Amino acid sequence: MAEFIDSVRDKVSSFAISSYFSIRNPDHELRAKEIILEKIKDVPVVCGHELSQDIGAYERAVTASLNAQLIPIITQFIHSIVADFKRRGIAAPILMLKCDGSVTSIEDALKKPIETIFSGPAASLIGASHLSKMDTCVTIDVGGTSTDVSAMFNGIPALSDSGGIIGGWKTRVRSINMETSAIGGDSHIWIKNRHFFIGPRRVMPLCVAAEKYPQILLKLKNLAIPPRADFDNNIQPATFFIRNGKSASGINEEEKRLLKLLGDDPISYVDLTSLCGKYVSSRTLNGLFQKRLIQGIGFTPTDVLHVLGDYTQWNASASSLGAEHLAKLLFRSKVEFCQTLKTEFAQNMVFNLIKYLLPGYDEVGIEKILRGKVDVGFKVKLPVVLIGGPVAPYVQEISNIIDANIVLPEHSEVGNAVGALFGKGIKRVEFLIKPVSLEDPDAGIIVFSPEKREVFEKYADAYEYAINMGESLIIEYMYKCGIGKNNVSIDSNVKKITFEGWKNPPMETRITMIGIGKKYV
Repeated sequence: MAEFIDSVRDKVSSFAISSYFSIRNPDHELRAKEIILEKIKDVPVVCGHELSQDIGAYERAVTASLNAQLIPIITQFIHSIVADFKRRGIAAPILMLKCDGSVTSIEDALKKPIETIFSGPAASLIGASHLSKMDTCVTIDVGGTSTDVSAMFNGIPALSDSGGIIGGWKTRVRSINMETSAIGGDSHIWIKNRHFFIGPRRVMPLCVAAEKYPQILLKLKNLAIPPRADFDNNIQPATFFIRNGKSASGINEEEKRLLKLLGDDPISYVDLTSLCGKYVSSRTLNGLFQKRLIQGIGFTPTDVLHVLGDYTQWNASASSLGAEHLAKLLFRSKVEFCQTLKTEFAQNMVFNLIKYLLPGYDEVGIEKILRGKVDVGFKVKLPVVLIGGPVAPYVQEISNIIDANIVLPEHSEVGNAVGALFGKGIKRVEFLIKPVSLEDPDAGIIVFSPEKREVFEKYADAYEYAINMGESLIIEYMYKCGIGKNNVSIDSNVKKITFEGWKNPPMETRITMIGIGKKYV
């Protein structure tokens, strides 16, 4: 191992160690960590058992590997924040929100950055609960790219049992249980074969683009329509392209040629093909989008609300012109077209809500019920809190689809930011207590904890040890988060496995302790 460390010491910036059943005996991982730190001082080293106490060697190894890759990134991020605080003379403590809705100290965030991956949706859930003053609720969070549904019960976010999926990789990261769809306020609305589609690509809304690029209004008035046979998510009447300003690398000749024609002035597909002097393939445009070298501008749900007068923060004239071009393709008026789109957007929100509340339920059946194709409906007993901006125009639309208490709290448009400020201190600690040998119950009792394993002669001593250690770990964690001991409540959940006639200590005892910081001191 020492030879391996020497061979890679100049090639890596962090190390991940993960092995089979380290959650039961972490000694080998800890020894490997010691060897690395003896060879290379101050290098970040993360062990699998430090990130998860759940069975699943593969997922735990993935979690450790991704965490190690994130450490250099979050280190730079946090150091820049700390430096800016010092420059501004701010002496306030800095906390990070985790993907389970709790807060953590920056010291812990530097060691376990993977736990902050889904902190955005978690912040919206916390914000929804705080603004609505409801400890139990389900939240629909409408962002620019996606719509997320999550829930809070008795002040604690509902967590996923299986662990979060990050970049397609299954992990053991404890994150909020969430239902997500790739449809948000900035999703591209496009037409093909006399049908409309929403998303999944995010574009700059026409109303926003017109504020930044006033010339786009004239372009919309004098728009040339591409051949309808070529229509797809790129080739549309009211869609434009601009460069992102990022340096281009790893691109082919056709992509290079297109980038030379694109600049800071929005250009339509028809004008782009005219400048290029030849047909521009949608596949080439997709490649440039995937490499984040170009930005799309197009008609979106945000534009829909501008046309209907529900939301008027940006340039409604651009939205109206875009709606006219698309509505004509479907032989509708722009108002009728936009009202249909608004209802469809609300249908998607409710569909995600019901999928979240009824996991595993037939999606086709849900769709039929929501669209009124059968004589039944859904009644949601939990309050449904809407977060994101703008969501106010959808309150009535959602109420028309389901029977539920739809709550629109004041300042809902900044619910995400509010959640980041009011994240609670939540710490979960788990213990497993088992006899050393079921064949010889008097051989001792073993306790598996997040820190280490210990063997005791008596079950009562093992149980007391677990409870005391759990309280100690929770109080220590809260202290790092700036929460005093007197402001922490701790609850314990104990599950014991035994069978009739067994007169010895339980064959298995699982203790889950949850500490909640009530306020900061």
